[in-house]
Amino acid sequence: MWFLCLSVFVVAYFLGSIPFGYMVGRLKGIDVRQHGSGNIGATNVLRVVGKGWGLAVFAADALKGFWAVRIALWLVGRSPDAIQYTEFFAIFAAAVCVAGHSYPVWLRFIGGKGVATAAGAIFGIMPIAGIAIFAVWLVTFLTTRYVALASIAGALALPVVVAILLRLNLTQGMVLLYFSVLMSALVVWRHRSNIARLRDGTEHRFGRP
Repeated sequence: MWFLCLSVFVVAYFLGSIPFGYMVGRLKGIDVRQHGSGNIGATNVLRVVGKGWGLAVFAADALKGFWAVRIALWLVGRSPDAIQYTEFFAIFAAAVCVAGHSYPVWLRFIGGKGVATAAGAIFGIMPIAGIAIFAVWLVTFLTTRYVALASIAGALALPVVVAILLRLNLTQGMVLLYFSVLMSALVVWRHRSNIARLRDGTEHRFGRP
């Protein structure tokens, strides 16, 4: 069991720590950490490098979370004694992958904010919740044009959506609710500078200089 835990941790962390945003910037001869918001996430890549590259980074970062969960489930499936802990390992992989994205060893533990990676992980664990959170993100973004605000709204909606799914018996396990609260808190914490700028009216609005 300990070997399985270690295997899931290593795979999830190093998968999450792949800095796609930084790598894309380097391919274009730019260190995205020195431009825009200084973040290696998809939003800053979109602003600094271009729309197509930004969308590609978003997809790649989301797939990190999705595949971390799916690989963990595959590993558990090959360990009969661990089947009863399937839910735990899926959540463990998701949390470690997001942590890897936010604190990658390759960039001195300074990474992205984890929104896309968390979204991908949620899709891997609870597809219905993933769709609902994306809808919240999209509506908030289209209404306000603030990417950060949309991300915060999606994060805050996650525990609510999971609670509703539990209430309707569309998913099982209170541990999923605890996980959703943890992910929500992490994403909001990583956006604390954006929250300050939103409060001060200096946050960048997408589509405007």
